[in-house]
Amino acid sequence: MEQLAIEGGQPVREEMIWYGKQWIDEKDIAAVSEVLRSPFITSGPKVERLEERLAEYTGAKYAVMVSSGTAALHCACLAAGLKEGDEVITTPMTFAASANCILYCGATPVFADIDIKTYNIDPQSIREKITEKTKAVIAVDFTGQPVKIEEIRGICEEFGLIFIEDGAHSIGSKYKNKMVGSLADMTIFSFHPVKTITGGEGGAILTNDDNLYKKLVLYHNHGRVNLPEEMEEIHEEPWYYEQQALGFNYRLTDFQSALIDSQLEKIEGFIARRKEIVRKYNEAFAEVPELILQEEIAEADTCRHLYIIRLDLERLNCSRLAFFNAMGAENVVPQIHYIPVYYFPYYQRKGYKKGLCPIAEFVYEGILSIPLFPKMTDYDVETVIHAVKKIIEHYRKR
Repeated sequence: MEQLAIEGGQPVREEMIWYGKQWIDEKDIAAVSEVLRSPFITSGPKVERLEERLAEYTGAKYAVMVSSGTAALHCACLAAGLKEGDEVITTPMTFAASANCILYCGATPVFADIDIKTYNIDPQSIREKITEKTKAVIAVDFTGQPVKIEEIRGICEEFGLIFIEDGAHSIGSKYKNKMVGSLADMTIFSFHPVKTITGGEGGAILTNDDNLYKKLVLYHNHGRVNLPEEMEEIHEEPWYYEQQALGFNYRLTDFQSALIDSQLEKIEGFIARRKEIVRKYNEAFAEVPELILQEEIAEADTCRHLYIIRLDLERLNCSRLAFFNAMGAENVVPQIHYIPVYYFPYYQRKGYKKGLCPIAEFVYEGILSIPLFPKMTDYDVETVIHAVKKIIEHYRKR
């Protein structure tokens, strides 16, 4: 394979530009250090404070902090009452956790196709997949762009389904001027290092529903209750607690909560920088015919977690693999988001076959995520743009 290297006035960087990267500063470190010196490093006041702040930030009534975005999805499915024999509609264009959480409960994932312009789940495809066994929809805000929330919520209300919004990518995004987090029956966030704000790991579930909130609290902490007024039996012993359900240890630590809380102080700056980089990319790539850019819906004000370019391979004398490797040779590290979930051997062994979602499969063949994170300098952004354009020029069909 030919290795391309930037030349002609712009030197090759010695340091790699990765597709995503966290931004941790001294205030973040100080916030964590303070907790590590305190009496409470888990199940303490920092967790409660963060739950209150996230609820306030998103406009949701409640927030429950958990150990990861995957744990958040699992808890949401448990709170929705999913069980064996139930079906849940979701998208294949996502990280596998969006479907795995359904299987954790014994239910069956049903994959709906995506919109070819936005790459988000297509509401019409959701409607076509509904059966008498359907109990919920897990709609993923792919790359940070909100799904068509109003339309999907209407479908869920029509058929009596629980609407779970997988907002792992979309904290800080808005739909019709309302923050993601307060618009579905339950919304989950992820605080993995490449997300807009991070706790190293961590997740949250947000809801406005009192009953769902009580279930989320129960399931994320071993299914147990401590307060006498919540117990099914009266006990005088001060040490007594009850296990009322089969829950899990999905608690978040106080030092992770302190880090996320500190990051939340900077979120508006992170959002602004991400939007600025997206604008630069959009302007640079708008007139490149070999690239197809993800479109955004008019109702959304999106904070992008990922920036995806889609290669029009009919216009290029190369494969996506060749393009991917050429980017690496320019010290720009891309990624693919995502392999359709049902392509994986585990799902194939469960009977899922390729061809279920033709649009998602077609889009997957050409997509490539390029670097997007607030710590990128303008020089980094120009380096990425230069690399993409140079590789396209090299492989362009004449």
